[in-house]
This record gives sequence, C-alpha cells and structure tokens, in this order.
Amino acid sequence: MSIYMFWPILLAVFADVFYQISAKSTPQTLNPFASLTLTYLVAAAVSLAVFYITGGHNLPGEMKNINWTTIVLGLAVVGLEAGSIYMYKLGWNINTGYIVKSIILSIALIGVGYFVYNESFSMTKAAGIAACLLGLFLLNR
Repeated sequence: MSIYMFWPILLAVFADVFYQISAKSTPQTLNPFASLTLTYLVAAAVSLAVFYITGGHNLPGEMKNINWTTIVLGLAVVGLEAGSIYMYKLGWNINTGYIVKSIILSIALIGVGYFVYNESFSMTKAAGIAACLLGLFLLNR
C-alpha cells in the first residue's frame, strides 16, 4: 500500500482534531443551529473556492451528476455536527465522548458493511467488536 493512500486519513484526522476542539468550545449559550448556519456558510465558501482551485470550471454543469447522496450527506452532516455539539454541551469530556461515539459507530459500520455491502465478517472482526465493547466499559467506569 502506497504512502499516498494515507493523505486523506491524515487530512481527516487533522481536521477532526480541530473539529472536536471547536465543537467542545462552542459557547454554552449559543444555539448550536445558529453556529452551524455560519459554519455552513464558511464551508460553502471554502468548497466553492477549492472547486475552482482544483480545476473545476463549470459548477452548474456538475449539478447534473448530483443524486440522492448529496442530500442525505447534507442531512447526515447536520446530525453529526449537532450531535457532537450537544454531546459536549451535556458534559462529555473531549477525551472520552468522541471515543465512545467512534466505537459505537465502528460497530454499526461493521453491520452496514456486512448487510449492505456484502463485506466479510470474521472472528478477527468479532474480537475487535469485543475489544471495543470492553473499551466502552472501561472508559465509562
């Protein structure tokens, strides 16, 4: 596997660290959806700029390629971000809240991979799930 394969993961990790810090630091008195409104305006401006910087030239023409996934992704992102902000507002620590969420998500995605995408399920993955559940138990003690 080429080292080139890892740049998206490193980008996502770098961005997620700042994402979690920002979500945790959102003022308690601020309505999360007011915050997300400005967040999405900034994200839209950055996305538009990067579209053109990376060689895009016909944004309206790209719209013919959009399907249901763009709408569902937008809804999912709002849920993800609002859930994270509320998680921290309700008192989760940054060093455990995200881990608990990630473990539960990982277990759910093993099921999605198996049932929706016909990905394999092995004893190794079962052991990984058991380790995740043990981790949840230990984190919440």
